[in-house]
Amino acid sequence: MEMIRYRKKTANDMIFDIGVAVLAVLSFLIVAYPLYFICIASISDSTLVATGKVLLFPKGISMFGYKEILGDSRIWTGYRNTIVYTLLGTFVNLLFTLPAAYALSRPEFRARRFLMFMFVITMFFSGGLIPTYLLIKGLHMTNTMWVFIFPFCVNVFNLIITRTFFETSLPKELYEAASIDGCSHFKFFSSVALPLSRAVVSVIALYYLVAHWNDFFTALVYIRDNELQPLQIILRDILLSNQVFEGGAGGGGGGASGGYAQQFADQIKYGVILVSTLPILIVYPFIQKYFEKGVMIGSVKG
Repeated sequence: MEMIRYRKKTANDMIFDIGVAVLAVLSFLIVAYPLYFICIASISDSTLVATGKVLLFPKGISMFGYKEILGDSRIWTGYRNTIVYTLLGTFVNLLFTLPAAYALSRPEFRARRFLMFMFVITMFFSGGLIPTYLLIKGLHMTNTMWVFIFPFCVNVFNLIITRTFFETSLPKELYEAASIDGCSHFKFFSSVALPLSRAVVSVIALYYLVAHWNDFFTALVYIRDNELQPLQIILRDILLSNQVFEGGAGGGGGGASGGYAQQFADQIKYGVILVSTLPILIVYPFIQKYFEKGVMIGSVKG
């Protein structure tokens, strides 16, 4: 067998490779350093952080911030609410988005172009905040958990991505072969289309998951009960008011003194940011392989 000969790299090739490597390292540092800084700032003295003396390593290490965070009942209530809203909301999103995308991808469905056009219109035009609020109020969803689940259960962008995947990645011969065996559309969708669509399902599930986890505007407009507030609203109150924890820092209760609490105020803020971000960071590696496939949907064909 004749061996394949590779040409030796020239000086220009070496310079190009080094340039690419340096650029990749710089890009990684630009992305990773803010997260690393939050980690070290959350256990460093706030005074040293504010004066710019904490850059690469933590200084004045203390776990005061995490003790206060984990000891505050509002954080756990927010976590509970956000987890429920995120999981249930993502499930409902997929429950509506996937069947709709499959139906709109079928060429024998004559109304699909008109319906897709109507969906796309909603991406550019909406009723506005006040009419939407009146609609939600008329549906008796204000100040309930259901306002996070049902009113915005289909994202048109995700619908388009999923429809494109079904159109381009599922051969029409596959359905023809299944229909010969008596397979209906419902059976084909549940038994054939979905198992072959793990990539796109993982992608839009991640999109919906992150959107629900970071959502604070819905609670800001429609929720008044503190027991229903998601984690992001609690974080907003903590980061804006600096009156952090009941009976603890900034609360004037039986915890640390005012000066001691102020000394560790930034430590608590950075700790809250890290605690709220960890769940998404933990979930991502488990669906990364599907995500890498799914983000290329529609980019290269043939």
